Amino acid sequence: MYSLTQKAEDYLEAILNVSLEKGYAKTRDVAGELGVSPSSVVEMFQKLDHIGMVEYRRYEGVVLTPRGREIAEVIKFRHDTLKNFFLLIDVPEEVADKDACTMEHELSEKSITQIRLFLDYIGSGPSREELVRDFLSYCKTRPKE
Repeated sequence: MYSLTQKAEDYLEAILNVSLEKGYAKTRDVAGELGVSPSSVVEMFQKLDHIGMVEYRRYEGVVLTPRGREIAEVIKFRHDTLKNFFLLIDVPEEVADKDACTMEHELSEKSITQIRLFLDYIGSGPSREELVRDFLSYCKTRPKE
């Protein structure tokens, strides 16, 4: 489908996240989202513009091209799926977000699909709270390794 570095995928996802809030993404917004310098952001904006993922206008920021948006949405879906799974099993939010960011690039599509189906299944059942409560109780009472 596409061949991007993890770093480029992270930028596309950050651009999408900022764009969903503001309608566009400026250098400082993406730098804040990723915790990187504005000069690094400008450099990646130029690279992504060159390969047709964004439209970059100096001093105005970027907007995703249709192709860039499609890829960014896939990455965001993967991230959100993994983060929601980790939150469900009581991983602290900061850790869940960091681990999801790492894993979103590595897991197969099949694994992501199965995790999403599991989350949908758990979320659709009337015993969701009971299942989660029982799991958390198990975590507290199991023998320590």
